[in-house]
Amino acid sequence: MECLYWVLGFLLLAARLPLDAAKRFHDVLGNERYPGYMREHNQLHGWSSDENNWDEKLYPVWKRGDARWKSSWKGGRVQAVLTSNSPALVGSDITFAVNLVFPRCQKEDANGNIVYEKNCRNDSSLSPDLYVYNWTAAWSEDSDQGTGPGGHHVFPDGKPFPRPHGWRKWNFVYVFHTLGQYFQKLGRCSVRISINTANLTLGPQVMEVTVYRRYGRAYVPIAQVRDVYVVTDQIPVFVTMSQKNDRNVSDETFLRDLPIIFDVLIHDPSHFLNESSIYYKWNFGDNTGLFVSNNHTLNHTYVLNGTFDLNLTVQASVPGPCPPPSTLPKPTPSSVPAGDSPVELSKIPDENCQINRYGYFEATLKIVEGILEINIIQVADVPRPVLQPDSSLVDFTVACKGTIPREVCTIVSDPTCQLAQDMVCDSVDVDEACLVTVRRAFKGSGMYCVNFTLGDDTSLALTSTLVSIAGKDAASPFRMVSAALISGGCLAIFVIVTAILVYRKHKEYKPIKNSAEKVVRGKGLRVILSHTKAAFFPGNQEKDSLLKDHSGLL
Repeated sequence: MECLYWVLGFLLLAARLPLDAAKRFHDVLGNERYPGYMREHNQLHGWSSDENNWDEKLYPVWKRGDARWKSSWKGGRVQAVLTSNSPALVGSDITFAVNLVFPRCQKEDANGNIVYEKNCRNDSSLSPDLYVYNWTAAWSEDSDQGTGPGGHHVFPDGKPFPRPHGWRKWNFVYVFHTLGQYFQKLGRCSVRISINTANLTLGPQVMEVTVYRRYGRAYVPIAQVRDVYVVTDQIPVFVTMSQKNDRNVSDETFLRDLPIIFDVLIHDPSHFLNESSIYYKWNFGDNTGLFVSNNHTLNHTYVLNGTFDLNLTVQASVPGPCPPPSTLPKPTPSSVPAGDSPVELSKIPDENCQINRYGYFEATLKIVEGILEINIIQVADVPRPVLQPDSSLVDFTVACKGTIPREVCTIVSDPTCQLAQDMVCDSVDVDEACLVTVRRAFKGSGMYCVNFTLGDDTSLALTSTLVSIAGKDAASPFRMVSAALISGGCLAIFVIVTAILVYRKHKEYKPIKNSAEKVVRGKGLRVILSHTKAAFFPGNQEKDSLLKDHSGLL
């Protein structure tokens, strides 16, 4: 009898050995644990538990640092780039994309093969071969019975490959893993998947992806990648703030008595909130009260100098979990419509439950005085200079409103205001009347577009005019000049100048990112214009300043 017990024990132990030796998905894909990591199953529809067995014979497992990684791909290593549209509001969909980056001079062709690019030199030589991997030829030699028992047209858990049209061009196997579940996908050098976040745990989570390639009747790992994504119960919002004549891109300083345009952008790539009623509640911190609007843009003007705390609350109604039936009010007989029973009424909230979600934005704004407006009030011809007989001089008188400018720049361009010809910037002393006379030289007759920019420490103001320079009149020592004011919104030169000198201010919701952002603060108009001038005009074409004689005359 003792011998029989010993034999039975041996058989039971032998029967357990294959199970104990078999690798599971969490052994292969979950080797690292992160702060707050939780293995939760059955949260993702269509995904499988990572307790399932992994076919290590068909899909070998290499640890990080294994020497076999170096020979997993001809010509170098393949990099996998994983991105997502995180953060995601709970209940919405989040999309992940994986893109494979091949070694230099390699690409995927229309048939899914990996080929060498034409005329591309790798290590100073052209490859004599066309193919890196000719999988089309491999498929022609492959048996079509690979999805049966013991076949190789299967995923790591043994499930057969799907066979839609063109599936033979898909030679990469992607295994996604998060929250104790995995998803397998057959694809080319780029794939995308989406998951719904309704049942996911709030906060940062980790998505891991392992990529395999075809290798005869088996598969070889070529890349692994992971990235953090965020599920939140707050609506991700950021706000752009812009103002006419505002100068600095990086500070939070705006001008008094000019409207600031606030534009709220909601991060909702899956359009989860498309059918929701969204309300924006503004408190500008200047005792003007609470503003409620259903429009994502709003203008507000501060009329006092100082520092103000801006607060925005965004509210949206979205589908959400319903309370359990025990918390619902019990209907009275008088409240039950004919044909409805109390049981049927308790199911109605389960079908159409709505909950409110909120997003928040805060900023501290500094309001100061600045240049509010400038206008060209006079254009006058100047007698022809003796030293420059072929040039015409024109005086422009520019009036300003607000603070006194400290710098004046002019840009002369063609009549379409698209092709800049010359730019000059100078400091200037202006009296309290805020009148500036700018003298410019024109070398030939014709129509010119002239742009003026007046600036101080906090503001920039722009205006433009079209100037017609006539040919020399034999009976007069003067050349005739006429001018017409033009709208800045209609001219491309304003787009160029604005892009260089006037920037939009941004405050944004910042999700977790892979790299740190760098904010470069402006150092003043002179530096900006110097860089701009160096880029567009390597040499200053106007060597005679003409503005040194009188203060306020440029």
